[in-house]
Amino acid sequence: MRSVITGVAAFIIYLLLTMESGSIGLWSPEELITGAILALAVGLIGGRVLGKGGADYKKLLNPRRWATFLVYLVGPFFFAMFRANLDVAYRVITGKIKPGIVKISPGLKSDLAVTLLGNSITLTPGTLTVDIDKENNFYIHWINVRNPKPSPEEVCGRFPRWVRRIAD
Repeated sequence: MRSVITGVAAFIIYLLLTMESGSIGLWSPEELITGAILALAVGLIGGRVLGKGGADYKKLLNPRRWATFLVYLVGPFFFAMFRANLDVAYRVITGKIKPGIVKISPGLKSDLAVTLLGNSITLTPGTLTVDIDKENNFYIHWINVRNPKPSPEEVCGRFPRWVRRIAD
């Protein structure tokens, strides 16, 4: 089942990326065949890798989670990135940095949630997820350490709350 879901998702993404390139509607016959072959390969290979989370994988099928994820991207995540870009620019210009590695415990349970939060932190300027231990504690390189033992909200704002809504 995981391979089928992964293959169908890969085929849909392929079709979206190659839209309006052919003679049959939006695609050419060659592109439809190529997309099907690639989707089959991705489904067979990627289904095993992506589906290791078991129940986590089924959560990805919930449309409400996708809608929440899109709201998260467009709202809190982009806003935090905007603010972080301004903060990093300020620190580069003024030289007021106090870098260090801090540990936070966001209390996430699923691998999907841990991955989503780790990527969100790393994509935000001024922070980098360095390591995640077996208890799902994050070790983050932070450009301006104000508190050596910060709360998750001090480092990454409301990201953990949103990630719980999406993936936990």
